[in-house]
Amino acid sequence: MNVLLFFVLPASLVMLGVPIFLTLLVTSATIVLHSGAPMGGLQIYMFGSLDNFPLLAVPFFVLAGEIMAQGGVAHRIIAWIMSLIGNVRGSLPVTTVAASEVFGAMTHTAVGTVVAVGRMMHPSLRQNGYSENFSVGLIASSGAIAVVIPPSISMIIYALVAQQSAISLFTAGILPSILIGLVGAIYVIGYSRVKNVARSKTEQVATVWRTTKDASWSLGTIAVIFGGIYGGVFTPTEAAGVAVIYALFVTMVVHREVGVSQLWQILVSTVILVSQIMLIVMAAGVYASQLTISGIPQQIVETIIGLHLPPWLLLLSINVLLLLMGSFLEPPAAIMILTPLLLPIVRAVGMDPIHFGIVIAVNLSIGMYTPPFGLNLLATQAVLKTRMGAVYRGAMPFVLINFGVLLLITYVPWFSMALLGK
Repeated sequence: MNVLLFFVLPASLVMLGVPIFLTLLVTSATIVLHSGAPMGGLQIYMFGSLDNFPLLAVPFFVLAGEIMAQGGVAHRIIAWIMSLIGNVRGSLPVTTVAASEVFGAMTHTAVGTVVAVGRMMHPSLRQNGYSENFSVGLIASSGAIAVVIPPSISMIIYALVAQQSAISLFTAGILPSILIGLVGAIYVIGYSRVKNVARSKTEQVATVWRTTKDASWSLGTIAVIFGGIYGGVFTPTEAAGVAVIYALFVTMVVHREVGVSQLWQILVSTVILVSQIMLIVMAAGVYASQLTISGIPQQIVETIIGLHLPPWLLLLSINVLLLLMGSFLEPPAAIMILTPLLLPIVRAVGMDPIHFGIVIAVNLSIGMYTPPFGLNLLATQAVLKTRMGAVYRGAMPFVLINFGVLLLITYVPWFSMALLGK
């Protein structure tokens, strides 16, 4: 009966199209009713899931990202990157990858990165000879880097659940983020050469000096956030608040591209997005608490350890599981549910919890553009008004490439642990 309640019921509800937060709440309520426990206990777990100081960083980072996404920051960053790359074959898709890395570090949301970079780059990619499949697949996959690149909201939630240092996770995520971007850039350059795509016309793009000057205030956001965190000036939560103030200053005072009326719209969209995230965190926290009480995680750990699988096969199996779950669940829900299940298992084979946090983040980032329900796929289709079939076909090469990168990050801990001195 436990298996039916904890796994079959929520899986059935998800396949029926029930929102994930409602699925988890209905499942948790059903479990409590079946156990005969008082329903009032659910309220304690609901509020307890949100009563954590590190979660304060989430609304601030989302607000800062919304301000920058609608304040002309994306345009300046893309122009700057394009001027640096210059007139080479493959410059447009490389710009898309690089802009997603930079913008993902500033906005911290994968969907926001898809929207901002996709709207800017998709017309240019199509006009310069890149197919629709390739263009939308590139945009969907590049936008997902926001799940991995610090300071990532997913890492903040993992730090909360696994009781690890958020700053250590941010540090560990730097090299894997660069590796993912580098491999993506190599692939798109190779694709451009094989397809013999014409060089993009960059003569009209401003000089490096002028674009750097124009983008300097926008790029300063990264210096403020990372410099403050790693310099020990403020915590990640405080950094999020500082990022909001800095973003408001840049967009309203320096560039004057956000007015009071637009700021109100930004606040409304931020409230909606933060509410969605917090609902998922709350519902997943309730479900995870019921799962822990049931003793199922301990049984799973004992069963898997009893199989005596080689560590490499165990980690491969966990990666496949995470990838599948990531294609159905939003990263916050997947982290809240799966971390208590999987962390004891990987610890048993000697994997560092920080390293595992990066593995989870990379898996869930790939899951966001894995068919059929990856969130970035749906966002790309909605924003770019293209056929879903084209999005699926375009994303698959990037899924396969980045799965290879994932295995490298999994089996070579150096990429995650080197900057931590481990």
